[in-house]
Amino acid sequence: MSKTRILQIRQDILAENHAEADAVRQQLTDTGCYMVNIMASPGAGKTSLIIRTIEQLRNQFRIAVIEADLDSTVDADRISALGIPALQLETGGYCHVDARMTASALEQVDAAATDLLFLENVGNLICTAQSETGAHLNVAILSVPEGDDKPLKYPIMFRYADIVLLNKADYLELEEFDTDAFRRRVAALNPEAPVCLISCRSGAGIDEWIRVLTTRIPDWVRRTGK
Repeated sequence: MSKTRILQIRQDILAENHAEADAVRQQLTDTGCYMVNIMASPGAGKTSLIIRTIEQLRNQFRIAVIEADLDSTVDADRISALGIPALQLETGGYCHVDARMTASALEQVDAAATDLLFLENVGNLICTAQSETGAHLNVAILSVPEGDDKPLKYPIMFRYADIVLLNKADYLELEEFDTDAFRRRVAALNPEAPVCLISCRSGAGIDEWIRVLTTRIPDWVRRTGK
């Protein structure tokens, strides 16, 4: 009986979060703001990817960033230094962002003055994929040093992602990473998700990432560069 009750409670919590995520997504859509949820383990390159993306798209879109972390403003400070609005979201020990947290953060973000909103989720490959944030697009990053077996160990993350990025591709010659095996493992879990090889350090593959990203951004999002 106890186990059944625990399962029911978890289902109730997930259903409630799903409903709130739908409301957040509709709120953003109504204001013309498109949110991208960036998920990865610590050190995989979430902030570096956002900075590279800002460099490429800041003349086309009004960009803002929500930086989620357990307790730090380091990443938000890096974004703010670029002249981009950045809000630090401290999760109070939670290992992921849920829709309630996103809704709270949006009270301090001018969504009507934002075309493209990036949410840098808390660094891990488990919880972040289990809790909807209200984002329109979910992006998972894996770095080469983490190993090509991660889709086998953390399948939920790769099933949930709309786009998968393999960062630190410049390490491929130094690591025993089987790119073909990685692609096959992602495809087995999520055949619709494109896999892009990138290096945020060198800039290799960033143009391909930008192309894939911008093709996903709908027409209702204002493009200031038009």
